[in-house]
Amino acid sequence: MGLGGPLLPGVLWAQMQQNGAQRVTAAMLADGLALAGLTFGEEDQKSMLQAVNQNLTRYEEVRALHIPNDVSPPFHFSPLVPGMKVNRTREPLHFTMPSVKRPSNLEEVAFWPITQLAQLIKTRQVTSTELTEMYLARLHRYNAKLNCVVTFLDDVARAQARQADAEIAAGHYKGPLHGIPWGAKDIIAVKGFKTTWGSAAYQDQVIDEDASVVEMLRDAGAVLLAKLTSGELAQGDRWFGGQTMNPWNLSEGSSGSSAGPASATAGGLCAFGIGTETSGSILSPSARCGVTGLRPTFGRISRYGVMALSWTQDRLGPLCRYAEDCALVMSVIARQDNRDMSVSDIPFNYSNRLDIRKLRVGYLKDGFDEVRDAATKERDEKTLAQVQDLGVKLIPVKVPEAGVDGGSFGVESAVFFDELVRSGGDKKLTNPGRANGWRSSRLIPAVEYLQSQRVRMMMMMKLAEATAEVDVYLVPANGGGGGGRGGRGGAPPTDGGGGAPNPQRRSSIQRHFNMANQACYPALSAPNGFAESGSPTAITFYARPFGEAELLALAKAWQDASGFHLKHPNLPV
Repeated sequence: MGLGGPLLPGVLWAQMQQNGAQRVTAAMLADGLALAGLTFGEEDQKSMLQAVNQNLTRYEEVRALHIPNDVSPPFHFSPLVPGMKVNRTREPLHFTMPSVKRPSNLEEVAFWPITQLAQLIKTRQVTSTELTEMYLARLHRYNAKLNCVVTFLDDVARAQARQADAEIAAGHYKGPLHGIPWGAKDIIAVKGFKTTWGSAAYQDQVIDEDASVVEMLRDAGAVLLAKLTSGELAQGDRWFGGQTMNPWNLSEGSSGSSAGPASATAGGLCAFGIGTETSGSILSPSARCGVTGLRPTFGRISRYGVMALSWTQDRLGPLCRYAEDCALVMSVIARQDNRDMSVSDIPFNYSNRLDIRKLRVGYLKDGFDEVRDAATKERDEKTLAQVQDLGVKLIPVKVPEAGVDGGSFGVESAVFFDELVRSGGDKKLTNPGRANGWRSSRLIPAVEYLQSQRVRMMMMMKLAEATAEVDVYLVPANGGGGGGRGGRGGAPPTDGGGGAPNPQRRSSIQRHFNMANQACYPALSAPNGFAESGSPTAITFYARPFGEAELLALAKAWQDASGFHLKHPNLPV
């Protein structure tokens, strides 16, 4: 049956009435109202009964349609609230391009930031082919330990590297990502290759198109090495091929769900990765693996060609080794594509010339004051002191009371995977229990879902008011940080980079994480030390919507002063 169908709903309803059909009885209606926590009088229920039965026909017509993955609802979320101002003037981009010298052993550059790798290629000390072969060798050598690759794209990478070398030799240098090898989380479509979404139910799926972000990076001359692991359907660090591991601690998972991009980047197996986040899935693995991961504002980067969990929260972002690396990647992918209609035209105006002393920098005072173990408290307070030493004055920020949870109740992901569940395909999932939440979401009334989104808007306005006096602010890392894209606020906070849950850190840090996530604020996780386990610990920089340029400038200045981003794991051969 096509759109609209050969018979209009009213005709079908009339035919059903002629047949005396009434599939929903008065008793069933009363039970259904009880599921929603509602009661109406007998006369009201009688008047509802006809409409409820008529709706069944409409439901069946919609279910008979196959709705393609790339079709979103015709309404689009905005992280901006009334009165919030953003810079809509496009300004010149400025990046740091240091002088570099090729080492005798090229593998020494495996952990170099993009800013340095780009200079090696631009000055023709290294070819893209040489850099690509070095990273491919490391991917193949260490994947058995890290389990971070779903599909190797060796032939694609070599062809793209040869093309980059030819273009550069002909004088057509495209910019700092030209010839730079990268990896894509495997919920991002690459034409002609499997996009498995990390699930046994989709492990043979081929999506016959490139995601917009893949096209943009290819046009910039970047070289795609591999499809990197995603936790199943973008949750956690476990996929149908096992668990992806933390290069710093091979007994520990890399966290999720951008597990592969975090693990591969931290392990020096690619120059950067592209991950996704709905609820912590860039920040959490970045913190666990000690990389610098940016969760941009909702509406910064197109999600076309990427699996959906929430049309009002899903975001793509770079996982790199340095804040300015994130800025380089953002300069290429933070733009409209006329496919994802939620993408804003607000420009990304990063500049390394920004005087960070003029920024209004805050810190979540309650979060830093909360009782924590001595080592974590010392690391976080040292980070605050280092930021102050940059010449900024820290302004205390207090997270407002959230009140009622304004989350989506899982409704949006239930919509995306509705056909899977109704067909029984969820039984093929690596973790079939994942579908339980989607089935229960069926019983959430549309009125309650939309009311929850109004509550969400009220929360966003409160958060905007609480952060109105700052441009960027620091928050202790959420620990588990989400562990799974699409989760309900993430796993319980952990001590630093992967210790046991610490209930004493839950209150303001977790509350802020949930609010800023639902409000779709940009955030950057960056390493600030090490836990006793040997795993990295992290600090999180936040900004108000579309404030990534200021956020990255401050984080870069702090990283230049602290140097934690220069440390890397020593993987056993």
